[in-house]
Amino acid sequence: MIVPSRRSDKIRYAVRDIVVLADELVKEGRDVLYLNIGDPIQYDFETPSHMVEACYEAMKRGCNGYTASSGVGEALEAIAAEARRKGIREVRDIFICNGASEAIELALTALVNEGENVLMPYPIYPLYSAVAHKLGTVINPYFLDEANGWQPDPADIEARINAKTRALVLINPNNPTGSLYSRETLEKIVELAREKNLVVLCDEIYDKILLDGDEHTSIASLADDVAFVTFNGISKSYLAPGFRIGWGIVSGPRELVGAYNEAIKKYTRARLCANHPIQYCIKPALEGSHDHLTTMIEKLRRRRDIAVSRFNEIPGISCVEPNGAFYAFPRLHIDESDETFVPKMIRETGVLVVHGDGFGQKPGTRHFRIVLLPQEEVLEQACDRIAEFMEKHGHQ
Repeated sequence: MIVPSRRSDKIRYAVRDIVVLADELVKEGRDVLYLNIGDPIQYDFETPSHMVEACYEAMKRGCNGYTASSGVGEALEAIAAEARRKGIREVRDIFICNGASEAIELALTALVNEGENVLMPYPIYPLYSAVAHKLGTVINPYFLDEANGWQPDPADIEARINAKTRALVLINPNNPTGSLYSRETLEKIVELAREKNLVVLCDEIYDKILLDGDEHTSIASLADDVAFVTFNGISKSYLAPGFRIGWGIVSGPRELVGAYNEAIKKYTRARLCANHPIQYCIKPALEGSHDHLTTMIEKLRRRRDIAVSRFNEIPGISCVEPNGAFYAFPRLHIDESDETFVPKMIRETGVLVVHGDGFGQKPGTRHFRIVLLPQEEVLEQACDRIAEFMEKHGHQ
């Protein structure tokens, strides 16, 4: 028997792992309602045509070989212009990757040694914990405050910093809670990063998906003397997850981030380059029509309102209203762990959600994540099934 590496023992990716259970139900002929995966294209959303055409034209022009490791020139310029619009100064480098996921992995790999730790928000998008386990990095969780709209708690963050803490991860707007962080909270986090010499790794992949007309603040715009890597891409706001294009923006004083930036460049060169022709959709995405966002947000707002209202009516469940991204993270007021309860709920109802333990959560709490992407009638049907399940099992 070939023995796998020890580092693979802790790898979990709940969002995808739960699909195994869905496949079993489908084989049994069951009707499954998919509320688990954050892929708009699986629902009633389309990639903007001008982005698709830009990729096609690039392929016809012969842009099908390798390109520069950091990315295509016109795409890098468009990302730099977007950074300026967001108020990010002191930009040292931009690197385009095969999705924001690869950018996140390269940034962590270039920074953290085995045994050192990174502050990560719980709940968190599972990619971060998977990468940490692969690197032998210690996850240092800080807990988002459910009672305060899932905002980070700077006091909790500060209490968890120690001599081996290298970085702090933010996901804003947040996956899985849908929270949008306030400027006041971000300013307090900047102060901590400055004082403790931490790199702030900020995932802003949902920055254009704001459900209530709020303004998104990029944390890297709040200071010129702190090290930041800001992640973004075209998968969510631009409805092109399958294109696998994202990027990282390194900013901060040269004397602070220079060596770290060079380390990231080493890793970008080692993997050659991101998908070449697809990079030609970045400029039209960032600088072209954003009409799709109006339609998208209108749909998501209606779907958010349905889901939050319905879940808050179900005994045994409560739900904080999300105001960004396209997720909600309802709380289960039960004695059983969500890791065992949710699969039972899925088997009985056919509603595919992801148990909260798969994202990390405050000890003693139980949750599940849903996506707000399905059509209104699907969400209504899913809530009906879950309400019936909760009543049947004694939550009245």
